Amino acid sequence: MAEQLTPETPEESEEQPIQQRKNGLYPGVSDELAENMKSGWADTELRGLAPIAQAAHTADRRAALSARFPGERLVIPAGNLKTRSNDTEYHFRASTEYAYLTGDQSEDGVLVLEPKGDGHEATIYLLPRSNRENGEFWLSGTGELWVGRRHSLAEAEQLLGLPAKDVRELAAALTEATGPVRAVRGHDASIEAALTDKVTAERDEELRVYLSEARLVKDAFEIAELRKACDSTARGFEDVVKVLDRAEATSERYIEGTFFLRARVEGNDIGYGSICAAGPHATTLHWVRNDGAVRSGELLLLDAGVETTELYTADVTRTLPINGTFSPLQRKIYDAVYEAQEAGIAAVKPGAPYRAFHDAAQRVLAEKLVEWGLCGDLDVDKVLELGLQRRWTLHGTGHMLGMDVHDCAAARTETYVAGDLEPGMCLTVEPGLYFQADDLTVPEEYRGIGVRIEDDILVTEDGNENLSASLPRQADEIEAWMARVKQG
Repeated sequence: MAEQLTPETPEESEEQPIQQRKNGLYPGVSDELAENMKSGWADTELRGLAPIAQAAHTADRRAALSARFPGERLVIPAGNLKTRSNDTEYHFRASTEYAYLTGDQSEDGVLVLEPKGDGHEATIYLLPRSNRENGEFWLSGTGELWVGRRHSLAEAEQLLGLPAKDVRELAAALTEATGPVRAVRGHDASIEAALTDKVTAERDEELRVYLSEARLVKDAFEIAELRKACDSTARGFEDVVKVLDRAEATSERYIEGTFFLRARVEGNDIGYGSICAAGPHATTLHWVRNDGAVRSGELLLLDAGVETTELYTADVTRTLPINGTFSPLQRKIYDAVYEAQEAGIAAVKPGAPYRAFHDAAQRVLAEKLVEWGLCGDLDVDKVLELGLQRRWTLHGTGHMLGMDVHDCAAARTETYVAGDLEPGMCLTVEPGLYFQADDLTVPEEYRGIGVRIEDDILVTEDGNENLSASLPRQADEIEAWMARVKQG
């Protein structure tokens, strides 16, 4: 990684000290080089650009937002780069709210809706092209010579269907602004500082909740993106099966890296930290260390999702026999989870209570645990009443899915977990059974086995559609699929 050019100190310079140089704009740089870097560059402005694919959808989303908060200034930042260490930053991912409303993914961007008449005028504030006259483009760490070309404001207007202005002027403008303001917090400290005396936590929370609930029902563009994410994810799972022998020779990280390659080639990134849990690690719900051994005869619980270039993620889990064949006990536990998932998926339909799919799956798992003698002499209803099955089922059976893997997380209880399902909602159905390696309440042969099966389910007008159905789920189908994939 190249180190940014920095001016020489007076002690290092063989010429006159910096403070005595005639060129005040470029300390430590010769006048000749500074002048040379100003000229000789081709015009690269892009003209006649077509709007991005979701421009009409983002316009509709902004219109709905405008109608919800009439007469109020609304400020939605993308966020800033975050330092990983010293002078390196993490890969940037725009805030969900900003990307949802604009389709843009630029760091430091801010969407502002200014009250105008009966509605709002939306403006996107962005960093313009780097200035070549003052040396910004090659001397600044954010200059385009270092980080790559960005769209000009005119180009952004064509692509996004929004007026675009220089974001460096926004903080001062917001400081002087009057009237009611709401902002999405937690992404841009400089914007929040400019609004310190103008916003309240309660009003801002109402904006955050609205934007979360607005994503509960997906539009046509979002559904297409989720299909794309699921298709890429299925190919990523197939990639993993092809290299299980190499993972056995190394570790779970080979699996993690293999899936990550598919995510980066076909999408923006992984949608969340991949869980590549082999053997007893499968009993840890969010095992993302991925540094354990991969052993023949054990199970691999792979929970992973590709995030598309438009930031919509899949969330799929399969539990696979590493050697390609389930043992009798592994199959018994797997089949129980599969039966629970089938019951959960069947409960996903318009008008059904959101919790119905969880209740259906939990009942099946409780029945299996009672059948196996793990709940003493209690019957299924009593086990469910006391929640005793949760020692081994651990988690809820699903969640909303979209631009965030746990999408719509700020939605109110009455519109989400206590609400009813509607066409266009997309959620996961992911029951599991987990027998910890140190759980003395289960037979020894159960200990260290964890199984989860997860699919992404779209609520349709007359039922549901499994968007990740291209990956097999039933035990026999998994064994046959793995055999085909390994044979090439």
